[in-house]
Amino acid sequence: MSMIIKGAGTRFLFAIVFFITGILFIAPAIALAHDDALLSHIKLANTRDDLLAYFRVENAFNEKNTQAIDNGIPTSFTFYVTLYKTSSSLFDKKIIDIKTSATIKYNSMKQEYAVVCQWKDDPPLVTKSFDAAKTWMTEIDNLKVVPINQLVKGDKYQIRIKAELEKVTLPLWLHYVFFFVSYWDFETDWYVINFTY
Repeated sequence: MSMIIKGAGTRFLFAIVFFITGILFIAPAIALAHDDALLSHIKLANTRDDLLAYFRVENAFNEKNTQAIDNGIPTSFTFYVTLYKTSSSLFDKKIIDIKTSATIKYNSMKQEYAVVCQWKDDPPLVTKSFDAAKTWMTEIDNLKVVPINQLVKGDKYQIRIKAELEKVTLPLWLHYVFFFVSYWDFETDWYVINFTY
């Protein structure tokens, strides 16, 4: 199975604008790019029965959403995975559209983080380590995309992957405490893998 991976989005356009505006803005531009949430370590694999996807979300946590989590607000990352059969025509055929999530909830009484990974059949993962909980939230492994028998040998396919932090709806009185709630959300670019099965 051969693959080509690329990130689709605004980074290339940003680079052009940055080049035109000159060298004085190097430091802020680099800092902004570094802080953007993005996908990395993207790969596809297959078992005898299924096509599997693996990827990681980088820069998903910041001071604002970490503070909200530590105050007991459940926080979810949503992952979108869409598989197309590509062709030389204008329209690709969508084979499957997946939406799944990982949710973290902090229990201040027990000082434990519980993480539920929707794509797994396992019970919630529980830890006292925020670093371990962050890893569970951001590393997607063994995500079943499609049964192998739905793919045709020699045909070309494209998989598109995206992640976002679900926007949190708070009771009105909590808006005064977490006034920054509208600023902590993120959304990655769509990442595209072209492959021939």
